[in-house]
Amino acid sequence: MTRPARPLRIALVGTARYPLCEPFVGGLAAHVVGLARGLAERGHDVTLFAPEGSEGGGVHVVPFCAESGLDFSEAASGDVSMLAAPFMAEHHAAQRLMLDLGRERWGPFDVVHNHSLHYLPIAMAPTVEAAHLTTLHAPPTPWQESAFASLSEAERPCAVTVSATNQATWRASLPSCGVVRNGVDLRRWRFSGEADPGLAVWAGRIVPEKGPHLAIDAARAAGFRLRLVGPIHHRAYYEAEVRPRLGADVEAVGHVSHRELAGHYGAAAVALSTARWEEPFGLTLVEALACGTPVASFRRGAAPELVTADTGRLAAPDDAADLARAATEAARLDRRACRRWVEAHASEDAMVDRYLELYRRLIARRPPRPVPSALATTLGLVDLAEHPVGAEA
Repeated sequence: MTRPARPLRIALVGTARYPLCEPFVGGLAAHVVGLARGLAERGHDVTLFAPEGSEGGGVHVVPFCAESGLDFSEAASGDVSMLAAPFMAEHHAAQRLMLDLGRERWGPFDVVHNHSLHYLPIAMAPTVEAAHLTTLHAPPTPWQESAFASLSEAERPCAVTVSATNQATWRASLPSCGVVRNGVDLRRWRFSGEADPGLAVWAGRIVPEKGPHLAIDAARAAGFRLRLVGPIHHRAYYEAEVRPRLGADVEAVGHVSHRELAGHYGAAAVALSTARWEEPFGLTLVEALACGTPVASFRRGAAPELVTADTGRLAAPDDAADLARAATEAARLDRRACRRWVEAHASEDAMVDRYLELYRRLIARRPPRPVPSALATTLGLVDLAEHPVGAEA
């Protein structure tokens, strides 16, 4: 009889910018909390490093935040080359966290899984003895590319990203980057077989790059009432482009919990997605599909990886009239086929399985303790370029 694999001690590093709690600010926060919960439910010892107020899916949370009260000396504060205070606060938080992980302040971890968008968890990975994995949730920034470039191949931490689309943006600087697609908890995003045939839904942060004003225009052109769900993060844009479009057929319901959002998805005949940039994943698409709601999306970013002939329709980017056509066609699709696609391709259980497989492979390749120096604690994962653990066909 095969013995079960031993539980792992896992450190998840979130963003330092905002608490990871409902209602979630965005897909990254929801993803990290879902992963933490899924790992803990498998019996693993998970510690989440995130700002005060983070939920962590019921796991232990250690505060990790960009402190606004960081007190520089008068001489340092007068340095004309010093970057803005929020940048320096986040820099200090990430630097302190990585040093504390290197000193094993919270004891030894088997693996450190970094989800922050900051460069220091990458650049300082060789100072931590645990196996290290970074999930790249966004396209490259100069800071992150610099962090990877500053390390030798032996020192460089393993990295995966969330879609083939985003993987392509990293190919020039990180050719070994694999893919582990995000997943949703099918227990929380429940299937709804009945919907209002005249209702559409849009969910996300109300900011220019999400384009909710185009969703309003498309829904009206197609004859749907529309519910806009999400927080206003760009007040000037909202006042100029969204508020004037509201009316009896368009309701803005604000920032809601996942449970409430699932209800809005389940009640709608179609979900609209109007990203105006090359969005790396699009978690709202998968959430809607899990509830059985077909999607109509601009053909941009990772949307073509998530929207199939059975689950939705794609429209020309920034074209509200074409999105109206796509919404009308998508609303006629089989809702059960949408749910089945998520069960087969984007469940949280499958995502957790893939990450656990990757963790164990990274741990197996980690140099044994003790090691002669901090730099000798690197992962030694050069062959991941030949064996892309996370890569999907």
